[in-house]
Parts: sequence; C-alpha cells; structure tokens
Amino acid sequence: MPDMASLVGTAPSIEGKAAYLDSPFVTAGDRVYMVGQQDGSFKEIGWHIKGEMGGIWDHPIKLMDGFDATLYKDGQAIALNHADSFVNFPFANLHRFMLASEQLKVERWQFVPDYKEGIAIQYRLTNTGDEASQLDFEFTGHADLRPTWLGEKSGMEDQEDQAAYLQEGGAWLVKDQSNPWYLVYGSDQPPISHSGADNSFAGKGVSNSLRYKLNIPAGASRVINFLIAGSYHSKDNALATFMALREQWPQALKDKRQRYAQLAVKSKLTIPDKHLEQTFEWLKYNCDWLVRSVPEIGTGIGAGLPDYPWWFGVDSEYALKGYMAVGQTQPVYKTIALLDSVSESVNGNGRILHEMSTNGVVFNKGNINETPQFASLIWDVYSWNGDREFLKKYFPTVKKGLSWLLTDNDSNHNLFPDGFGMMEIHGMDSEMIDVAAYTQKAFSDAAKMAGELGDPDLEKRYQQLADSLKRKINTAFWSEENESYADFLGTDKQALQLIQDAIVRADTLEKPWAVAELQETAAMIRKNPSGGLKPFVVHHNWVVNTPMEMQIADSSRAKLALNTAGKFVNPFGLFVTGIDRDESAGTDEGSFQGSKVFSYTGAVMTLPTGVLAVAENNYGHPDKALDYLQRISRSFSFALPGSIYEVSPDYGMMTQAWNIYAFAIPIIRQFFGIEPRAFDKTVIIKPQFPSGWEQASIENVAIGEDNVSVFLDSQDGKHLLRVTQSKPDWKVQVVMPEKQGITYRVTEGDLSVYSGNGEARFSGTGTAISLEWPE
Repeated sequence: MPDMASLVGTAPSIEGKAAYLDSPFVTAGDRVYMVGQQDGSFKEIGWHIKGEMGGIWDHPIKLMDGFDATLYKDGQAIALNHADSFVNFPFANLHRFMLASEQLKVERWQFVPDYKEGIAIQYRLTNTGDEASQLDFEFTGHADLRPTWLGEKSGMEDQEDQAAYLQEGGAWLVKDQSNPWYLVYGSDQPPISHSGADNSFAGKGVSNSLRYKLNIPAGASRVINFLIAGSYHSKDNALATFMALREQWPQALKDKRQRYAQLAVKSKLTIPDKHLEQTFEWLKYNCDWLVRSVPEIGTGIGAGLPDYPWWFGVDSEYALKGYMAVGQTQPVYKTIALLDSVSESVNGNGRILHEMSTNGVVFNKGNINETPQFASLIWDVYSWNGDREFLKKYFPTVKKGLSWLLTDNDSNHNLFPDGFGMMEIHGMDSEMIDVAAYTQKAFSDAAKMAGELGDPDLEKRYQQLADSLKRKINTAFWSEENESYADFLGTDKQALQLIQDAIVRADTLEKPWAVAELQETAAMIRKNPSGGLKPFVVHHNWVVNTPMEMQIADSSRAKLALNTAGKFVNPFGLFVTGIDRDESAGTDEGSFQGSKVFSYTGAVMTLPTGVLAVAENNYGHPDKALDYLQRISRSFSFALPGSIYEVSPDYGMMTQAWNIYAFAIPIIRQFFGIEPRAFDKTVIIKPQFPSGWEQASIENVAIGEDNVSVFLDSQDGKHLLRVTQSKPDWKVQVVMPEKQGITYRVTEGDLSVYSGNGEARFSGTGTAISLEWPE
C-alpha cells in the first residue's frame, strides 16, 4: 500500500515547538483546506464565525468540524489527539504519537490534492514491541455542513445535517437536510462496524464512526487511509470525488510535491543568512496555501488563515506585487480579474472593493486607499509581463477609479481624497497620509500607462497631478516638530477628539509617556487654534512611512522621518500604532499578549515592518532594511513551523498573504535591484547589497518571456557581479554607483558604458554579462 512518508520523501520540513502543539496549523489546497491543532485535535477557534473557522472547508461551505481517531487495545481506549510532535512540509503535515506504554508509534499524515474538493489522511501504526498487536481503530467524523461568513445574505441558510451509511462504499454520506451540500468520508478498507457518535461541537452537525480491525506483527507497520470529499452542488459530485481520491491520491501527492518543487526554484534565493533564506523559501509556499478557488465566482488569494480565507482588495494589492516577483503569476491574474469584475458589479465607478466572502457577498465596497493601490498594482504587473492586452483590459478601471477619487472624495479640491485608509481607527477618515501617498503614486503610474497606450494628453495631465501631489505631500503633511509626516490633515476639533480617544487607549495600556505627549499636543492645539486643516501626529501610526515607501519624500525629510520611525519598534518589527510602545518593547521577544476579544491593539505587524524595509532601501540604507527583515523573520516558525503570523510573533492569522510583499520587494527589487521592463524587453539591475553578503544570488526570476539570475561573489579583494538571462536579444542594463577610486571592469559581454549623475551604466544583450571591481 502506498506510504505517504515515502511519497513526501526528502521534501523540506520544519518541526514545531512542543510549546505550540495546542496552536493551529493548515493543510492547504485551492478548493479544500483543513485547520486543526498541531497536537492532532480540532478546536472551536476563530472569531469571524465564532468558533467555526477551524475544521475542513470547501468554500463557500464548511464540511467538518474535524475528526477523531481512537485505538482500542486490551480494552483500553487511546485517543490520538495529543501528539508528541508536529512536522510541517510545504504541501503536507505529520503528527507523531509516541505510545511507549502500548509499544506503538503512530504517525498521522495528510495533504489536500490540487483542484479537488477533498483531503487524504493516512495513519501509519508501528508495533515497537516483541509480540503481535491486535487493535481496533475507530475513526469518527464530525460533520458540519454550514455556509461561510455572510451566507445568510446570499440565501444560504444552515439546517440540520443528516447521515446515512453507504454499505457498498463502507463510508458515511452526510447531507444538509435543506441544501445540496454533501460530505462523504471513509477508508479504502472495509470497516468491521459503523455507528453514530456523540458530537460536542456547536452547530447543526452530526458525528458518526467507522471501526477497523488491525493486526500488526512485532516490528512491523500498517497503514490505513481515510478520504474526505464534499460538494456544495450534488451527491454525485461528492461521491465521484471520494471514489477518485481512493484510487488517485498517491499520484496526486506526487504531482503536488513536484509543483511545490517548481515554486521553490523560481526566484531562488541563496544568501549567507540561512534563516532569512529559509524564511523566504517558505513564504513562497505560504503564497500557494492562500489561493482560494470557487469556480462559480472566481479564484483569488485569501488574506490569511483561519479568519480571513476570502478575498480582499488591499491585501491583494500589496501581496500580488510579491507574487509577481516570485513568479507565481496565475494567482495574480486571477485575483485581479476577480477584484475587477466584482468591483465593477457592485460599484461601477472604478472603486475597488475591500472585502468579499467566498459566497460573493461584498462586506465593504472599498476604503479610499484601495483604488489608487489597484492602479499601481496594474502598472507593476505590466512591468513584469509586458502584456499590452492586460494593460488595455484594466486601464479603463484605473481611469474611472482615479476620477472617482478626486470627483467624489475631494470635497475641498486640494487633491487629497477624504476617507479611511489602512488605519481602522474610529475617526481616522479625514485626509490620511497613506491615501495621499498611494494616490500620488497612482497618478504617476497611470501617466506611464497612458504613455504606453498612446494617450500623451492624458499622460501629461496625470503626471502634472502626480507632481503637484508630491509637492503638496512634502509640505502639507510634514510636521517639523515631530520630524515625521502626519497621520492626517484635519481640523482642531477632529484632532482633539482623536487625541482624547488616544489618551484613553494609552492610559488603558499603561503607556504614561504617550499620555503625556498626547496631553501636551492637545494643550498646544488649544493654545494655538486654527480654522483650517493642519497636519497632526497623534498615534504615530505606521502609515506615516508611506511617503518613503512610495519614494515621495525628499531625502532630508526622509532621513528625519525614518529615524523617527525607528523609535517605535521591538525585536519583531514596527508597532502598528506607535503610542502602544513602551520601554520594555526594546527587549521583549516573548509571545504577544493579545486581548480575549480579537484586537490589533499593541500589535507589531509584518506589513508595517516590511513597508519600513522598502522605505529604508529607497534612500540607500540596505543594512537598515535587512535589520527590519531579520526582525520579521524572528517570527518565522515561532508558532507554526514554516509560517509567519500576522501579528508578531504568534497572534492573529497563522499565515498572511502580504508577508511576501515585505520580503520579495526589499530582496528582489532592491537588494538585487531587479527592475523589470518587460514591455520594452529590458531588465535593469541596480543592486545595493547589505554588508556581509559576500556571496548572494537570486535565480530564475521570471520577467515576461525572460528568465533572469543575478550572482554576487566577493573574494580576494574583488567583487564580481554576474547577470544571466534566457533571452539573448533582451537588453540588460547594470547600474552601479560612481565612487572615487573605483573602476569597474567588464569581464563578460559586449557592453556600452555611460556615466553621469553619480552612476555608471553598463548596457548590452546576450545570455550573460559580468562586472568586476575592487573592494
């Protein structure tokens, strides 16, 4: 009988920590995924649907709350729900149960086949004793066929589940009594008996058991496989999937392993920091875990698991830039198509939605920042793929969205749209710094799009708006006394109300320094009243770094603002809201103490820290950028092996889509300096490596039809930079800084050379070019 252990083979793996066996893991697939605990149990976890975000999901419905396995030996019941260890693989999981007193070792393996509404589970039981072992093995499934979040708004009403035993297949068939939602589960071996079982989970589900007889000789092993399949359409579909998985799961596992091996070799990073290197590799796997496909609606990346498995505008707009950089292009195209089509359906004016469930119900039609960020995403993708039809398809949405920004959301006509951006704090809906920064970048990128599509008048108009916004951001939003860009522009009244709320927050969190600062700010406002809009720094929110992320800030302001930002970090990264920091933050490397009710108060998160890394690189500080990436990577495998939590190091979502933005952009686009220009078959390499990277490479970076690799080798007092590509007719341009006493020597390739503005540019075609220069 095929053995999952041998089929998984030597694939990468990471063992979890004993302290986190009671925390969740995911077995991922694009149709079905399973969320359980690392110890092999299933708990009622999650807050979006309270207590229901774990288990097995086949969106837009849930299939099961989970399952139990129990061994019966010599009249004793042994529950397999307290594993001694957990091992994560990119595409599978393993739980180990060491039953020394019973002279047994049990392994539970599972994986989700690609494109299938089902999951395969294998138990491998090894007799470690000197005598044969006679066992009964009982598998109990806890069905819960119920709709996902907002299902009631799409006409999906949960009813009681009903179960029937299929004698011919030796499996249980479960149906929601009022809906065509089906679940089938059983083994590829015939059971000796079947029965109903107690169900302790909340909801309208039903539990049933299957029992099997196992005879295991001394020193031998036996495996028993279980297949779980579902359908939200028909009984026939569920049964067909179940029968197919019975026969085809070994090949499906081989196929999935091979597909994941291909994910690994794309944008393959090799650097001296092996922990960061491993983090980057597994983030590519994490990207695939979050692809969610519902054929009737579309395919797109979910934001995070377990509570955000559905589709978001802004999360995608950050993450998909990273997906493009690591060569996972199909999820990019499908997510953009989904966001565009549904946004057009519900808004019709270019506004990009914020959040929609997998049943198609849109919860939030869009925060203000999501529309300009969509425009910049389209330009970024076009730079990577050079597909003019792609640009032509989405440019109408971009144009409508930019018009909506300034027509419907700029009541005082100062070019700063009004409304909520990234900060979900009550009252933070005036003129926000992140909205302004992303709007400026959107007009700049839209100008390039208009130029590509042959509309010079529109290109000029958009560029003029971008230039004007850049000037205005650097004056209107700058707070000299705080050496920072402001959180927002607003009136004294707005600021005083936000300050009062912030004082309550800071006082509750016992942050006396923040209370004192806020009280001083309020006193200054009252002492110097103003009738117009002013820049206010209230929360020290992370979004004040977006002008540096978008490279809008002039260098003098950037230097001051980045230095200010560095005051609001802990060992894991940047605080979402700076006033939440205290003096212990500088050395606190322990678990995040979140509130009982899910909240981001006090949080350090990956995205704000990644934005700060991008910002530092923009102003020529790769060592500082690397420091921020290393802070984030301290959370890697902290709780879930192979993943980084949403809130550092172990709170919120156990895996999060936008983490790839935080790493792929600083590493690929900035350290290695890869600037894709697929639309004119050009690749620009402008590296800025951190100190200590003597040998480093990024291989197989897909740019249009080209495949580019960059290698750095430093030894014997010399640096060698080598760039290879698969398309010899594409132009490669290497941009290096001009430094006194440094002479660059071309050692490979026929290159033209241009010097000016403090740079040396080396241009040519061919499959490889190399430059050498002294240390």
